[in-house]
Amino acid sequence: MEFNILNWFKDFENPLTFKTGETIFTEGTPGTVMFVVLDGKIDIQTGGNSLDVAGVGDIIGEMALIDASSRSATAIALEDCKLAPVDERQFLYMVEHTPYFSLYVMKVLVERLRRMDTVS
Repeated sequence: MEFNILNWFKDFENPLTFKTGETIFTEGTPGTVMFVVLDGKIDIQTGGNSLDVAGVGDIIGEMALIDASSRSATAIALEDCKLAPVDERQFLYMVEHTPYFSLYVMKVLVERLRRMDTVS
């Protein structure tokens, strides 16, 4: 069974919106939420270099919830975006009650690590 995170967030009532060029979060700052991208594209950067582009259905900022560390990257809206914030309580609920969500997050992390390995 394939997990589609958008099915969980399609009726999200109060998404956060960011205009093109706005910073969503900054590398080195504390992170208390991750985001599900409902609309738009986001550039993920570290040290001013682009690492990845996140789009509809992607998650960003999840690492800060997993290990309670500061943000490892900066996220900047490449176009107008709508994002569903997921705080630690919601994250833990989904991990506990939706095994496919946990697998989805692990898959995202592994894909990013593999991409970074090919760049190094």
